[in-house]
Amino acid sequence: QVQLVESGGGLVQPGGSLRLSCAASGFIWDRYAIGWFRQAPGKEREGVSCISNHDGSTYYGDSVKGRFTISRDNAENTVFLEMNSLKPEDTAVYYCAAALFSSRCYEIDYWGQGTQVTVSS
Repeated sequence: QVQLVESGGGLVQPGGSLRLSCAASGFIWDRYAIGWFRQAPGKEREGVSCISNHDGSTYYGDSVKGRFTISRDNAENTVFLEMNSLKPEDTAVYYCAAALFSSRCYEIDYWGQGTQVTVSS
């Protein structure tokens, strides 16, 4: 059974930091790119970041470039999203996702359940 389990969300003040984790199981890890997406209330889901399984290349949405960093631990089948300089507009449910044939996470095969990130004073 495929599982993507996110953790690390919570409430943080503007300018603060959070580190999200996504632990994966049930599929062949090294065949999948892993990405993070987010969805704020009343808005469409947007891509935040993606890390390739081939060469570790990373991709970021324009709104998070320079503030967020994605990484993957292939020994632990886990992906991390380090989020710094958080802004209220980063508030959303963050989802982990796995893509088999899309190294930039354009086409997603599996989704996690999401973790809430709230940036507020």
